[in-house]
Amino acid sequence: MSYMALYRKWRPVVFEDVKGQDPIVQTLKNQITSGRIGHAYLFCGTRGTGKTSVAKIYARAVNCENPRDGSPCNECAACRAILVGRSMNVIEIDAASNNGVENIREIREQVQYPPAEGKYRVYIIDEVHMLSPGAFNALLKTLEEPPSYVIFILATTEVHKIPITVLSRCQRYDFKRISLETLSSRLKELTDAEEIPVEERALRYIAKTADGSMRDALSLLEQCVAFHYGTTLTYENALEVLGAVDSTVFSNLLRAVLEKRTTDCIRILEEMVIQGRELGQFVSDFIWYLRNLLVLKSADDAEALLEMSEDNLKLLREEAKLADTDTLMRFIRIFSDLSNQLRYASQKRVLIEIALIRLTRPQMEENLDSILQRLTDLEKRMDESPALTPELLEQMTVRTVSETGKQTSEQTAQTEKVMLPKAQYEDLMQIRKDWTGIIRDLGKSIGSIPPAFRESELEPGGEQCLCIVFQNPGNFQIGSRPTVLGQLEQYVREKYHKDMNFKVRMRGPGEVTRKMYLCEGEAEQVIHTEITIED
Repeated sequence: MSYMALYRKWRPVVFEDVKGQDPIVQTLKNQITSGRIGHAYLFCGTRGTGKTSVAKIYARAVNCENPRDGSPCNECAACRAILVGRSMNVIEIDAASNNGVENIREIREQVQYPPAEGKYRVYIIDEVHMLSPGAFNALLKTLEEPPSYVIFILATTEVHKIPITVLSRCQRYDFKRISLETLSSRLKELTDAEEIPVEERALRYIAKTADGSMRDALSLLEQCVAFHYGTTLTYENALEVLGAVDSTVFSNLLRAVLEKRTTDCIRILEEMVIQGRELGQFVSDFIWYLRNLLVLKSADDAEALLEMSEDNLKLLREEAKLADTDTLMRFIRIFSDLSNQLRYASQKRVLIEIALIRLTRPQMEENLDSILQRLTDLEKRMDESPALTPELLEQMTVRTVSETGKQTSEQTAQTEKVMLPKAQYEDLMQIRKDWTGIIRDLGKSIGSIPPAFRESELEPGGEQCLCIVFQNPGNFQIGSRPTVLGQLEQYVREKYHKDMNFKVRMRGPGEVTRKMYLCEGEAEQVIHTEITIED
């Protein structure tokens, strides 16, 4: 006996074998048991979800002599004849190759004659969207008023191409993509029945790659088993056969991108090329990986939406902390555009390398999300760098050295030393240290905060009071608003658990700008650091 492909060998023969389409199956079974059978059906949905299989089961069920709970018995003469393709009651038509008006006219002539045996004559027209406009028009009258013994079942993957006049004459059933759990469970049943040794992790990856299609899942499984025939099919084997990439590679790639390590990104891609990975699949899987990170950061109950083990979820949570949502959305946009370009590209590797460079260097782009990422990176660097306070400036001795290396001048800034009580000193130092971050956080609720406070300084204003010193009159007007000072005080109260009052003033002309604040009762220490400036 010749070998039969898995998707043909395990095609459902009764409604109970159909996986992932329970509402549709139950509705059709109810129609069979109640005798309320329609004359025209439209089965639409993505490939491999069971449209044609359900159509064939329904065709046998309506002609079955002994239906069982709405399913065909597959044992009576009518069922056996349909199963082996000898029945004249079930006619399958491929609209991709029979899409002309003359083909539909043949159907119109045939439906005039009742079936010689059985109850119904069933026409299954697959890929019906491929019919020409003239063929659709020729089909309309027959669809609207067919003989009582004729049933039309139209199947399509592109329902938007079906004329509304045809849609209105059919009962429409939308076949959904089959879930990952359902696909994995079905693959496990088949591998057990076929006595194929396989790891459960490999089955889950094959099911994920099938993207909701049972037929694709069985075809991919057969491909992997054939390559590693006689051995246990492992997760690594599945990756090797399908040209896919392990998730740890995406983790390393993401970290390299976020750390702006362009060379490492190119090396990771080169390793994928050397291993023979399919680059289009590599891009698609990386987009899916970024999507999982985005969902984990955005959704409240993200774990329920991500079908993965707890170990992988734990790793994903750690990586989700590395990037904000705007950055992830920018990465997804760039790689989604890249995925469309790769379909017709001859130099896929070059396009992917350009995309990786764009990820690590947002300054190459001028769109809004790239600018936002550049601003985010700049703010992060500002937060990580030490604040340049007057005290720090006073601790520096500036030297200028000529090209010959000889010292030409030395200037030491004059400083006014101010002694403060310990409590006031600690409050001042704590707020001054975080001042840049404070005004940035407030800027999210008050848009004018960051530019107005850019050149402001803090000085002691008394017991539990700080004074904000402005140099620009316009900024002083913004900073002196009661609403601004009120939100500033509330922010400090919530973050530092301190009741601080803020007041503002303008810096006077000729006022000493360099002050060193010292705590009463503690030794004054000044650290002199030389900065050499070379021409």
